[in-house]
Amino acid sequence: MPGTITLDTRAFLQRHRFMLSFVLLNALAGLGVGVAKVATTLYALDLGSSASQLSLIAAAQSVGVLLMSIPVGVLVDQFGPRRLFVSGSVLVAAGYLLVPVVAAPFYLALMSMLISFCMPTRFVSLNAVFMQQLEQVGVARAGWFRGSHMIGFFLLGPMLAVAILGVAGFAATFWIVAALFVLTGALAPLVMRVYRRPAVPTRKLSLAELRSQFVLMWRDTDLRSVCVIEFVAQALNQFYTFFIVAIAIKGYGMAPATAASLVSVQGAVFVLALFTLGALAARLGQVRFYLGSYAVLALALALLGLSRWPVLLWLGAGCLGLGLGMLQTVNVSRFAHIGARAGRGSIAGINAFVGPSGSFAGSVIGGALGAWCGLQAVFLLFVPLFAMLGWRLLGRDTAVAPAAAGVPAVQLESES
Repeated sequence: MPGTITLDTRAFLQRHRFMLSFVLLNALAGLGVGVAKVATTLYALDLGSSASQLSLIAAAQSVGVLLMSIPVGVLVDQFGPRRLFVSGSVLVAAGYLLVPVVAAPFYLALMSMLISFCMPTRFVSLNAVFMQQLEQVGVARAGWFRGSHMIGFFLLGPMLAVAILGVAGFAATFWIVAALFVLTGALAPLVMRVYRRPAVPTRKLSLAELRSQFVLMWRDTDLRSVCVIEFVAQALNQFYTFFIVAIAIKGYGMAPATAASLVSVQGAVFVLALFTLGALAARLGQVRFYLGSYAVLALALALLGLSRWPVLLWLGAGCLGLGLGMLQTVNVSRFAHIGARAGRGSIAGINAFVGPSGSFAGSVIGGALGAWCGLQAVFLLFVPLFAMLGWRLLGRDTAVAPAAAGVPAVQLESES
């Protein structure tokens, strides 16, 4: 019997070697980002940053991502993901070592911006590897890419950041963040060696190639549709992740650890949805699943925007995690299908561009609106956006219009 168990375990590990190693690497990568993000927010508050300075720091984290995601996508197709991930990890680690050198909000914003230029080398590379392997592991696991990342980013990162800060302070916390990035860079080659790069790359980095990516994003109807949804979802996610801590501390008098746990609650539900709802999405069809997610998000936004009692913030956090997880489950699958026909590095880069574009908008516009009407009220302004997406989905034909020339469209699955 023990021998049988050993053989069964070995066979299981052999069958699922990629998924297990990828989940561990992606979770560790997310952990470093999660600790860094919460530590940056709390460090900004400790420096006495104003609402406008908080908005600037949040937006700075997206500047380099916006500029580099699509070029890095082309470079992944040209050189493969491994060397880009490793070099980017080392550069990010060096950046975080320099963060505590000068204690000033504008210096923190500057370092956040410089670090953001290197981040796409990591998540675009991971995304491209997962898109390629999704053909083998199955679309029911489409949410596992985001889910495994969010285990570290949302679930463990905030709690670990607060724990380290309580013991070691800000400088040591950023040193630990740097060590986490170096560790993921060292482990990445073990996972990314499965990536199959074309013997002769068909795409090379050039202005014409970059322009073609924006043309593809505009002309391919299915790609444009999922990009709009991803943009709005990431705008909401960024606004919540960055500002809910400030809202909870300043508006409800919560301790930093309690406020940070609001991010963890949303992240826990988000991760659970990503790991468990893939099969349900396939059964219900993408249209029904999208509409269900919009309804859940509307409830979450009402709770977060109208609540005067802390308990409703927790309920709103859970509903927000569920709604965003449902959206992401469908979006990842659609991006992977499009990547199979249009180039995985290309679509991974576009995906990595659209999400941070939404995050940038959520930070800048959300922060500006928060200074005008209050940060908590901004949640209510997202409700019409999701209502419009739902109305557009109900009003469209389920067969996607023709894509760009030479690029077949992907069917948006309807209810059977």
